Amino acid sequence: MGTSQRLRLDASGIGPGWSRVAEALPEHIPPGEIGHIWIFPPFRTDGKEWGTAVIARELENFRFGIYTAKYMVIMRGKGQGQGRVEIAEVGASNADIIEEVLRGVQGRAMEPDPPAEIDPGLWFAEDDDESPS
Repeated sequence: MGTSQRLRLDASGIGPGWSRVAEALPEHIPPGEIGHIWIFPPFRTDGKEWGTAVIARELENFRFGIYTAKYMVIMRGKGQGQGRVEIAEVGASNADIIEEVLRGVQGRAMEPDPPAEIDPGLWFAEDDDESPS
């Protein structure tokens, strides 16, 4: 039996997996309350693509609710195009320690690279609090 190879992808926030995350996110957070989105570079292995994002929801008093969003999409073979998205609230943080929180997520996810911040407008229209663009 051969070994699988992990192919690291671009952390642009564009692609079929990220589209699924953008569609699912408003069920958990109104887009107008999303202050920041950081994404780790997705990777492909064994015909599947995996991605992880950290989302900061703006709260009162310079605090953020912290969420993780993970996806898996079957890119080839049986079940091609099928996938899943998991979104979980993992805590709250003051704005000044958000980098520490990101390093913690990076370590728990065993990600070799830090996340890249993307503009929430990439996934949502600025005047649209209901649905992804």
